Amino acid sequence: MVFSVTVSGILSNTLINAPLPDIISAFGRGDGAAGLLVAAATLPGIVVAPAIGLLADRFGRRTVLLPCLVVFGLAGLASAFAPTFEALVALRFVQGAGSAGLINLGVVLIADNWDGADRARVIGWNAAVLTVSVAVIPALGGGLAALGGWRWSFAPFALALVAAIAVGRYVRNVPRGESPSVMGQIRGALAAVRSPVVVGCIAFGMVFFILTFGLILTALPLMLEQRFGLGVGLRGLVFIAPAAGATLVALNLGKFRERFGARRLLVAGAVLFAVGYATMGFIPVLAVVVFGAFIHGLGEGGTVPTLQELVASSSAPETRGAVVAVWVGFIRLGQTIGPLAAAASVAAFGFGPTYAAGVVLAGFLALATAAFGARFRARPTQV
Repeated sequence: MVFSVTVSGILSNTLINAPLPDIISAFGRGDGAAGLLVAAATLPGIVVAPAIGLLADRFGRRTVLLPCLVVFGLAGLASAFAPTFEALVALRFVQGAGSAGLINLGVVLIADNWDGADRARVIGWNAAVLTVSVAVIPALGGGLAALGGWRWSFAPFALALVAAIAVGRYVRNVPRGESPSVMGQIRGALAAVRSPVVVGCIAFGMVFFILTFGLILTALPLMLEQRFGLGVGLRGLVFIAPAAGATLVALNLGKFRERFGARRLLVAGAVLFAVGYATMGFIPVLAVVVFGAFIHGLGEGGTVPTLQELVASSSAPETRGAVVAVWVGFIRLGQTIGPLAAAASVAAFGFGPTYAAGVVLAGFLALATAAFGARFRARPTQV
């Protein structure tokens, strides 16, 4: 059930990243419109995600998850019938409000039901499911677009409605005794958010998602079309590479965490990002670009579930939804900035300078984490 929620949560941009050039071309828009279309589905989460976390802590996980899934699924399906680019952006915005509670509450459900090493392992499995889906879904979206046009690539959003049925069947709201006042709830969440480990995870996560949504989900499809002339179906297949790398690491996260610790995993991940972007941006050979995307995936598989586990483990159950949601709110900010910045940079300077900026930013992330990441140790909380 948790895996179905997680997969639903990543559909919004992975489904359309292969058909993205076709969509903006169909509406007569330039490359800059690609960033707007991607960012429209992430922008609402900056504000909505923290609010959803507070509501989930106060009224229960199922009470919040069900409407999020229904709104997300219906808005996604309606996007297939958008008559104008503006209507499509508006529907993506509504869909983004629904998606703001999905991946974070999936992690919260894991943290509610597992603890310690088991929690890290299951979050790693959840991340592996996510990355396998990231491999399959772009190919699915590209295949549907190749067969019937880009509008068909929105059909799999119906999965969110299936996930809603699973949530209704298997998730139960757990009584937590007398609820604190709203202000008391906010104060408890803010105390956890201000801890060094959560602040560090917020900073790392926001930079990572600026890079990923900018260079992988926005710039890469454009480069595959313009530099290598790949059609929509082949563009979707290329995204198997980063997903394969991420899955390989995420499935073994428990072992890696035990052996190397959180800080070393995060530093190694940032270094892999820099190497991957340099490979993708500076060597105009398709096989090398695909290998660079694989290297990026290796870094992603170790960093994202590690950040999720650290944040979820740094708060008590009664504030966990809000704390994880605050982290997700900043993640959404990164996911919004990345596509807009990357699309504008590609339009103004080209692919080389855009990926060079990514190398610099990833290198800075590695150095900062190595220097200040000694506090990346979450204090375990009991379920």
